[in-house]
Amino acid sequence: MEDEITASESGQRWDTAKVGAHWQQELERAQRYFKSWHDRCVKIEKIYLDQQSDQTSAAKRRFPMLWANTSVMQPAVYARVPQPVVERRFKDAQPVARIASELVERNLAYTGDEADIDSIMRAVRDDFLLCARGTVWLRYEADFEPLDMGVQPSDPAAAQGPGAGLPGGIGGEIGAMGGPQPEVIADERVCIDYVHWSDFLHSPARRWKDVTWVARRVPMTDEEMEKRFGAEAMASRAAEGAAGNKADSQAERLENEGKTHVWEIWCKSENYTVWIADGSPVALEVSEPPLDLTHFWPCPRPAYGTMSTSSLIPVPDYVYYQQQCDEIDLLTKRINKLTDQLRLKVFYPSGDGAVSPAIEKAMRPENDMVMVPIPEWAAFTDKGGSKAIVTLPIDEVQKVIVACMQARKQLIEDVYQITGISDIVRGDTQASETATAQRIKSQWGSIRIRDRQAELARFARDIIRLAGEIICDQFQPETLMLVSGIKLPTMAEKQQVEMQMQQMQMAAQQAAMRAQQMGQPAQSSPGMAPPEMPPQLQQMMQQPTIDEVVQLLRNDSIRGFQIEIETDSTIEPDEDAEKQRRMEFVQMVGGFMQQAGAMAQQSPMLVPVMVETLLFAARGFRAGRQLESTLEQVGAQLSQAASAPKPEPQPSPGEMLKLKTAEVKAGAEQRRAELSVAEAEIEHRATVEQARGQMAAQAIDQMRAAQTPYQ
Repeated sequence: MEDEITASESGQRWDTAKVGAHWQQELERAQRYFKSWHDRCVKIEKIYLDQQSDQTSAAKRRFPMLWANTSVMQPAVYARVPQPVVERRFKDAQPVARIASELVERNLAYTGDEADIDSIMRAVRDDFLLCARGTVWLRYEADFEPLDMGVQPSDPAAAQGPGAGLPGGIGGEIGAMGGPQPEVIADERVCIDYVHWSDFLHSPARRWKDVTWVARRVPMTDEEMEKRFGAEAMASRAAEGAAGNKADSQAERLENEGKTHVWEIWCKSENYTVWIADGSPVALEVSEPPLDLTHFWPCPRPAYGTMSTSSLIPVPDYVYYQQQCDEIDLLTKRINKLTDQLRLKVFYPSGDGAVSPAIEKAMRPENDMVMVPIPEWAAFTDKGGSKAIVTLPIDEVQKVIVACMQARKQLIEDVYQITGISDIVRGDTQASETATAQRIKSQWGSIRIRDRQAELARFARDIIRLAGEIICDQFQPETLMLVSGIKLPTMAEKQQVEMQMQQMQMAAQQAAMRAQQMGQPAQSSPGMAPPEMPPQLQQMMQQPTIDEVVQLLRNDSIRGFQIEIETDSTIEPDEDAEKQRRMEFVQMVGGFMQQAGAMAQQSPMLVPVMVETLLFAARGFRAGRQLESTLEQVGAQLSQAASAPKPEPQPSPGEMLKLKTAEVKAGAEQRRAELSVAEAEIEHRATVEQARGQMAAQAIDQMRAAQTPYQ
């Protein structure tokens, strides 16, 4: 493979001839590795469908033990559609992570409905129970339409040019003028394909983590191949003369008539994908992986049954009780043959013929009662026939039939012991058993099948996680919001609203300044009050933007730490237990609110603590997820109200009258005191002026007295 790697690193195309020859050898090696398991599964499937080759009248009399056990196990290991559950890994107040989780969860629910995941899981369940391995394959598909040049795409990745249609947003084709015709994504989806157990291969390994490549086989018509790989690839394949399909049965040949088996191979060690027709020496296409997935594979780890630690070749459950089933079939055939002999055979004497032809005629199972005349009756009576008319003894046949039925019953019980299917699982109970005994048997009877239930639940979870990863990495913001029904603002819309509010506030401030300059009271000036944001805009500003959500979803490291994708149980739920959990949640919330209300009135400072306690309790319930956002908003309002200063209590009308009277009296006394102070100040000023006049007169007199001697 060094030539192929070198060609890739140098930017050249891969050598499809060398790649095709290499992968034909790898596929043949893997088919030889799984051949014994494949042949065993083919036989088991024929037994299950009652399609054995020896379909004679005697061979048809079989006991369908495999079908019966499988029918019992089918609803026990998988009974309902897996529902996606996308939660925050750490359930604290993270609005962006909460909205992102809800977006992804709703998109996953829609994807599961569109892909009919229930029928896929049922097919995987049947392969899992019969052949001990079930597989699916996930794909990302997008439909494109020509870009309207007057409308710019909202996603920056949409401007990457031709070839960016799958991961980004715009594709390109050659237009009429020779230039690229820009395209945008019109629709996109995640496809979940069921893969039959015989159409899936992987490299031989002991553990799934050691697998280096996986492959699935897809039947395609010539038109589909030409549309997918182009006319050039089809021409090269025709020139090489690819071999035809190797069908195992006539039904498969009729089903795939006119189609070619094409292998889609994902090689993790070389980091590329290969499309090659079955038996063709030249690869149809070699390219980089169309999806950048965390674990590289476009399929989850298969749902495995019984396996050892030495290889990934599973062992079907039927292998462990196949011998018992063969013995049960043998006894069933024997019982049916002996039952045919339980007919009344009457013998009477006759005068002609011989004894032997008459006895042979009596033993033929043609009628329920046969009367046969026997000549030479004397010779017949000498050998035991002492009466004129005798019947064939059937008591011994009846005893043999009863013994065979007892042996078969014991073998059936042995099969139930081997498979672990108890009578409770089969619905076979006795009326004498108490309810407690049946409950204990039900609990312990399901232990043997818990591993199978857990394996299918794990497989469903891996499907949901892989689909969620594709949605997070590939889906456009418009698709996320359209499918989920959640409309989130963009960063540009939020900035536009903020700019509008700032402009309105600046206009109000300017109006207030003009009013003050004109000497008008501020409160009476029109346009002075600051603008209030409408409730819809307030709600929009409180929501995270779609840009923040997409940024979180696109970042693998942050997404892994903040969002966890799981699935609920795939087994039949207990309706009484579900109702009990809901009632517990309602009782918990009601009782807590009643106690918290009394405590909040006495100690308002404890309101934030009680709010966080309520959220902590509600996040532990599955039903509380839908109420979490509402509880957070109500809790924030309660905390804000508790921290705000309390208004003074309003007095009664009588008290108001007294207060008004007291205020009037106090005002009158204050005015009298002010008047007294003013009068005293006036008197003081008059006294001071009078004293100043006397002092001035004395000074004048002194000056006159001093000037008199000189005159």
